[in-house]
Amino acid sequence: MNLPENKPPCSTPVNQLQMKLWLYTNYDCNLRCTYCVAESSPQTPRRRLPLETVQQLIDEALALGFEAIFFTGGEPMLLEDIYTMLDYSARRVNTVLLTNGMLLRGKRLERLSAVNHDQLAVQVSLDGSQPAYHDPYRGAGTWTKTVEGIHNLQASGFRVRLSTTETPANTEHIAELCAFHLALGIPEADHLIRPLARRGFSKEGLEIGKNTLAPEITVNQDGVYWHPLSTGADMLVSENIFPLSEAICQVLVELEAAQQASPEQRETFQ
Repeated sequence: MNLPENKPPCSTPVNQLQMKLWLYTNYDCNLRCTYCVAESSPQTPRRRLPLETVQQLIDEALALGFEAIFFTGGEPMLLEDIYTMLDYSARRVNTVLLTNGMLLRGKRLERLSAVNHDQLAVQVSLDGSQPAYHDPYRGAGTWTKTVEGIHNLQASGFRVRLSTTETPANTEHIAELCAFHLALGIPEADHLIRPLARRGFSKEGLEIGKNTLAPEITVNQDGVYWHPLSTGADMLVSENIFPLSEAICQVLVELEAAQQASPEQRETFQ
């Protein structure tokens, strides 16, 4: 990663970072999942990232050598300008939209279909091969609408990835889910499984923090954070979003100090 000429290079090798940038576009959501690390719901304040900020972040990230941009929330599909954000990103770099898939129909799907497809993947949250393994944490009736959204995306020519949170409701049925997504034509390489994290609404799962997670640069309207699994105060790196290079240097400084104090392997979540 090459830093701008007017900035000093970071003392720690940047190859310790995964070169992907996570953007919390908003925090409101059409669902209230009981394990949501972002505490998103229909009542959650939006806390939206402005379009101009997103575009500048993408430009700076590319200049710094980032290889992928991830749009997350909340539910990004609630935003009127999400299509412009995605198009700006997907024309320049590999781009992933994280969504619960339930809004992907009608006008929203039509507008999303107009976005450049070549470098855009849509990652849908699906926790089971049937409602009994998905709905307990996400809400009654959500599985059916999510699977409908997956079918709609595939029919529109999108590359669909799946993300699964392993819970007590589905842990004995992951193999069934894998068979289900293979039958949909979604390969194993496009299926990500992560454990529960005890953050946000979740009262169970792994304890996570800067000391346990490999950093993945994450931005919301309030600043730059260590990892997308939490934008809590303890995960804040810098309240200044720009220039992005300064926050990256701060991450590397903190990472070097933490590794000297505790060299244990850190978790990498998808």
